[in-house]
Amino acid sequence: MMIYKKSILITSFIILLALVLNFIALGWGFWAHKKLNRMAVFTLHPDMIGFYKKHIDFITENAVNPDKRRYAYPEEAPRHYIDMDRYGLNPFDSVPKKWNDAVAKYGEDTLLAHGIVPWHIEKMYYRLVNAFKEQNTFKILNTSADIGHYIGDAHVPLHCTSNYNGQLSNQHGIHGFWESRLPEFFGEDYNYFTGRAFYIKDLNYTIWQIIEESFNAVDSVLAFEKDLNDSFSSDQKYAYEQRGGTTVRTYSKEYSEAYDKMLNGMVERRARQSIIIIGSIWFSAWVDAGQPDLEKLSDYEISDEIRKQIEEEEKMWRTGKVKNHKGHTDE
Repeated sequence: MMIYKKSILITSFIILLALVLNFIALGWGFWAHKKLNRMAVFTLHPDMIGFYKKHIDFITENAVNPDKRRYAYPEEAPRHYIDMDRYGLNPFDSVPKKWNDAVAKYGEDTLLAHGIVPWHIEKMYYRLVNAFKEQNTFKILNTSADIGHYIGDAHVPLHCTSNYNGQLSNQHGIHGFWESRLPEFFGEDYNYFTGRAFYIKDLNYTIWQIIEESFNAVDSVLAFEKDLNDSFSSDQKYAYEQRGGTTVRTYSKEYSEAYDKMLNGMVERRARQSIIIIGSIWFSAWVDAGQPDLEKLSDYEISDEIRKQIEEEEKMWRTGKVKNHKGHTDE
């Protein structure tokens, strides 16, 4: 009986530890998404910035909602990435840029299997335009926060390849290294001044340019880390840190500094471009909605139905209960 109880205790501890580590891993990535959304507010024009600054905490804190929803809805995961290498040697010549054309060529199931972030950003854009037209404060803020997240994801090279976490090249963990660990160490020193948001004349073209730039950086992201790995011993590459009362193994400061130097400012550049594009998409949607007077809008109200939905998503994320979680899973 004692052995049985001990076994249950050990099993329970392992499950709890897994959940804690899962929470921590997601939390590392949250910092960057929140920072990008927050800084995008300061790119806005005078007719918009007052409204967004008033609600800047909402825009910041809710930047991570799409990641939390991955644990609640199976259809959420493909919205964060696109595996361009699944479409042949010249994917940007192969994949139609318009959703209906892409569906006609490949079928919706194939597109969903390989990720749909560029098309989903466009869908979210028109949802934001409608929110402005309706002058619905909560919809404007919630959609703005969401679209900022997806734009940030589109700027990450490892969101554009099937080898998203180095699992195909014996570099497991590189996704969080590039996207979370480097900003954690160096993000406070990045230059986030990007100038003023601009009107995007061709949204579809702009989105696909971002995807192509991200995809073209994949080889460097992977090759540099592989070369660096060969010059560091394991005890130099990794360090142990206390996080949330748990000791975790992560990339050392020295290894991170060396990798950041090899990337020559890539993470900062992608962060800066994310910020200006987020702000510009907010601005463009407002212009396309007829430039409504945002100062006249009331404070946002959340319906009981939406509040219940948010609470359920939060619960699933914190408990690690995943509903058919597919796609890029080690983020």
